[in-house]
Amino acid sequence: MGSADAVRVAHVLVALADNRYQGIVPVPAAIGNGDDAGHNLYWGAAFGFRTFFTRSTGWKPVGSCRPGNGPVLERCIFRHRLSSVVVVADAYRGREIKRAISDFFAFAAGRSPEKVPLGDKESVVAGGASDLVAYVGHDGLMDFALDHYEYPADSKARDAVIVACASKYYFADALRRTGAKPLLWTTGLMAPEAYVIEAVLAGWANHEPEEQVRRRAAQAYDRYQRCGSKAALNLFATGR
Repeated sequence: MGSADAVRVAHVLVALADNRYQGIVPVPAAIGNGDDAGHNLYWGAAFGFRTFFTRSTGWKPVGSCRPGNGPVLERCIFRHRLSSVVVVADAYRGREIKRAISDFFAFAAGRSPEKVPLGDKESVVAGGASDLVAYVGHDGLMDFALDHYEYPADSKARDAVIVACASKYYFADALRRTGAKPLLWTTGLMAPEAYVIEAVLAGWANHEPEEQVRRRAAQAYDRYQRCGSKAALNLFATGR
């Protein structure tokens, strides 16, 4: 971890894929059980967040993943190997997708900060104190409306990332009210697998410009989905 840089925290909220409780195109039962993080498409499967980051050469796990509380089944923490970025990632039960999205907006507005221990008397503050907040999973706002909007609780500048289908259209109004800056979101249907958020966080860790982060995401998506570089680039957007 780069000692010259202040620690920056990214908090990633992953809504587990759930054939029963979400309006998704059904996936095989083994990876579509929203109560089984270990095998879930967006967490424990090959391109799920936990597995992909654990296997990545750019990130180092901080201890073992641990059981979460309430709607969160499991929490994993990673450090970027070449910077001072720490990623706190929470796997929300599939049926709790509305809570996951609501928490995303609350954190983006600076609400509900949470002290997260890293071991050896070291800790970071995540939740609403994070420097970047991300949501990964099904675009639940296609299926339901938020109960309320969140408004800024402080003046901190935060980046927001939404890796979900057509998130620029469905998340725009609520995100604008939080005051957070959209670093990356999407313009169409897509697979919210972990190679996208990994590319985004790697670019953010390196202090890359927004457009370079967008291109990183597109390159990663094309590498795994083989959809063509132009189509991949058009799928992602940055800024309002």
